[in-house]
Formats: sequence, C-alpha cells, structure tokens
Amino acid sequence: MRLAKLSATTCLASLLAGCAANDGGESIVVTGQRAQDGAAETTAGPPPPPPAPSIAIMPAPAMTKAAPGYYVPPVMVATDPGRERYDGKEVSPVKLAATEPVSTFSVDVDTGAYANTRRFLIQGALPPKDAVRTEEMINYFRYAYPAPEGRATPFTVSTGMARTPWNPETRLLRIGLRGYDLPRKERPPANLVFLVDVSGSMNSPDKLPLVKAALSGLAGELQRQDRVSIVVYAGAAGLVLEPTNDTRKIREALDRLQAGGSTAGGAGLQLAYRVAEDNRIEGGVNRVILATDGDFNVGVSNRDALVAMIEKERDSGVTLTTLGFGTGNYNEAMMEQIADHGNGNYAYIDSALEARKVLTDEMASTLFTIAKDVKIQVEFNPAVVSQYRLLGYENRALREEDFDNDKVDAGEIGAGHQVTAIYEIVPVGAKGWIGPRRYGTDAPPAAGGKPGELAYVKLRYKLPDGDTSRLIERVVPSAGLRDAALPRGDMAFAAAVAAFGQKLRGDPLLGDYSYRDIAALAGRQSDFWRQEFLRLAAVADGLSAN
Repeated sequence: MRLAKLSATTCLASLLAGCAANDGGESIVVTGQRAQDGAAETTAGPPPPPPAPSIAIMPAPAMTKAAPGYYVPPVMVATDPGRERYDGKEVSPVKLAATEPVSTFSVDVDTGAYANTRRFLIQGALPPKDAVRTEEMINYFRYAYPAPEGRATPFTVSTGMARTPWNPETRLLRIGLRGYDLPRKERPPANLVFLVDVSGSMNSPDKLPLVKAALSGLAGELQRQDRVSIVVYAGAAGLVLEPTNDTRKIREALDRLQAGGSTAGGAGLQLAYRVAEDNRIEGGVNRVILATDGDFNVGVSNRDALVAMIEKERDSGVTLTTLGFGTGNYNEAMMEQIADHGNGNYAYIDSALEARKVLTDEMASTLFTIAKDVKIQVEFNPAVVSQYRLLGYENRALREEDFDNDKVDAGEIGAGHQVTAIYEIVPVGAKGWIGPRRYGTDAPPAAGGKPGELAYVKLRYKLPDGDTSRLIERVVPSAGLRDAALPRGDMAFAAAVAAFGQKLRGDPLLGDYSYRDIAALAGRQSDFWRQEFLRLAAVADGLSAN
C-alpha cells in the first residue's frame, strides 16, 4: 500500500512522532517527543533552538608543523576523537603457496577510509590503525585500465608485474578491473530516498551543513525520469518531501532542516525503505542514501538487527549507500558494514570537494550498478611462487568454496568503477618471510606441465538483474618474473598508495620503507587528487617523526 500524500505541514502520526515541518522557509525539526493517541502534533512558530554540540569544537591552526610548506585549511577539530568507532582487522598473514595456493575475496569499491584518513592528517594526527583499509586507499584513485568494449561483459581484467620497491626479493602482482561507463542517455531511472540524520549530534559545521551541500549537489544531477524523496530522523522519523524531480523543491527542503534530539536511526531506515518500496521503479535504481555520523542510539540500534533488515530489503531490490560525516562520535564501523550488506557503497565526506567528487563527478558509479556479487579468486602456481600475501581486503576475505556458490553475497561494481588488488609474492628460490620448515621439503612441487604460468585468475559476477553468475578466467604468465623492473607510472603510484596504507596500519613487512620513500615512488603528478596524496604523505612523515 502506498504512503498517503503529505503536505509540507503535515506529520505522519505513527512515524513522525513530533515532527514540526513548516512552510515559508522555516526549519524542519524531528524531535523525540511522541504524539498522543496517534494524533500528529504540529508546532507553531519557530522551533526551539537545537542543543549544544556534544563535543567541543576549536579551529585548527592554519599551518601544521608536520609538513613545512603544506597549507592546512582551517577545519573543525573534535576534542574527543576517542569516541569514534572502527572495526579494523589485522594485517593479512603470509600464505605458503604449497599449502594454501588459493586466495578468494569479494571486490570493494568503497573509498571512505581514504577520505577519513585525510581528515585525521589535515587535523594534525595520524589516523587510528583500525581506521585504515588499504584497498580503499588504493581504490580512491583511477588508473589507466582499458575500457570494456560493450555491456555484454561489463568490465575488463588487467594484470601487471613489478619488483617490490621495499623488498628486492619479492614482486608485486596487480589485478585491475574497469567497469563499463554508462552514457547519460542510457542511465536507468532512479528512485532515490535521501535519509538525513537531523539528531543533535549532527549540529556541527562538518555535519548537517555539509550534508545539505552534498545532497544539493546530487539533486542537480537529476534527469526528468528520476525522483527524490527526503526522510529525516532524530527522536523519531518522518517524510518531509514526497517524490519529485524538482531540484528547487529538493534544495529548499534540505535547506530547512535543523538538528536536534536523539538518534532513532533504525526507525529512519525502516521509513526510508518503505518510501522507496512504495515508489519503486521497475527496471530502475531504487536506493536509500543515508547521510549521518552513524551514531544510532534509539530504536533498532543493534547491528545484527539492522543488518537483517538491510539484507531483506537488498534482496527485494532496494539498495543502500551510506555517506559518513563529522568527527568525535563518528561510527565508521556501522557505516561501512551496513553499506556492504545493503549492496551499496560507503564514502566519507570531509569537505565540499569530496562531496562533489562522490556525488557529482562519480555519480554514475555511486548509483548505477553494472555487476553484482563480484568475487576474485587467484590460484598461485607453487612451482613458481613460494609465498604471497594480499595487501588489504581483510574484511572481504571469502572461503575457497564461496567462490562458486551463487548464494554467497559479494561486492558490487558501479558504472565506470575501477577495482585494484595488489599481491606481494615471493618467487621460488628467493628469500621469503617464512623460513624453511624442519619436516618440509625445499624442492618446489611439480607444476603439472605449466611452468609458464605464475597464477590463474578467476572472476565471478552477476548482471544487475541476474541470479546466476558468469565466469571470467585469465592466466598470469611467469615470463619476466625474476627480471621484473621497478614499478613505473600508474603501477608505481598504485604501489605507493598501497605502501602508504600498510605503513599507516603498522605493517612490519614494509621494513624501513619511509613516507618519503612512498612519496618518491609516487613521483610527480598533475592530477589534483594525486597531488594531494603527495602532500598527505609529507604530513604523515612529519607526524611520524614527532
């Protein structure tokens, strides 16, 4: 049953529970007060002032001592970053190819860890190790992978090999995917629900005001066939804008929002999914876009309950993208995990520039899925490779048997998305991280007549509306393994970003490789975002010396 239509001054009795939505440009506030006897309650006049922010705010210095000559713009710094929540994993262990030749993982196109790391560095602090995910650092950037020829196969697969800059005994194997770029005229219609957290914790310059700017920018990218609804939540949840493609109305509704009250995030998600379902576009994109600091404290806040609800909606065709904002009480663990379970993506918005990058420049890859349940499996030839490790993807690891099981959920690739994975490998005969075993054998096993193969790469994916996976297979030749050169160009930059992530995580296998070495490996860059990476490496170098 569809939702009843609401005017700008009408509240949903059962779900708004205290919403005050006023015409004439006044602010919209959702409080924690409950309406009595099922009746909606409208508050006349301007809303009460929102509560003071829950954390103290102070301006950062204009210049950090960490990196002389690198200007850091004034930002808002939380005095209690220890309340932020992360779900970091230990650095992936080394594997012996003779006993564990197969590596399987789900793709990851999230970029939130990079933007969040940047926020810490700009504020003059190294990020918590648990906040860094190397794969999200690497995949923040684009690389020169060949484009697919058509939609029949939605992405290309590329491989490359180079000598490891921080270990002359090892090699780097890069696997790159590039998704099909969806022309604007071919984009399916989109039914989007903006779910905005307007609780008291969002009352900060780097939270609700930045949310408004970010979603206003996305509203400007709409086509005539698209529709946007806006749901807000604080102590309760309410619908404040019915489906429309009128950019002016969307921006006006966003502009009227104010923060105040507790955080009934679970109720907000339930209502947003209901609105998305009631306005479903068959054959189109049906997605909830959640903008919050992730601080759920009222209602369905249990992670398992949230995940169960999100997976149920995902299976019905409504996906979830999460946009994280703010500092101090930021729950990054919640934001990243529920996006993964919702078949969407997760980004952290730390500036208006990042908002434009994610929601304008990369809008197609953010919203339009071209392949789902994408899995990668690499089988190393133990006659050629003795040891290996995957840099990142710890929370995306799958069991070997999961690869062929179409019931196992995996990652999604959006239009134009790229995915990069980097393995560090030890050729047979070279010195590895794990020494010889007393009861093992030093002789490499037989290669089954395939000495020219270093590895066998397989990918499984489903089309957006499919239930049966398709398979792509590639052989990685062993030719040139021992004589591989140091990385250059794109490969060098990807290796530098991987090393940056691993160093921030405290990876002991990087040895004495420094942030200055990382910057030198990345080389001179003309792209704005890559130039910024070089500056961040300089900041990290200064901070690590303190």
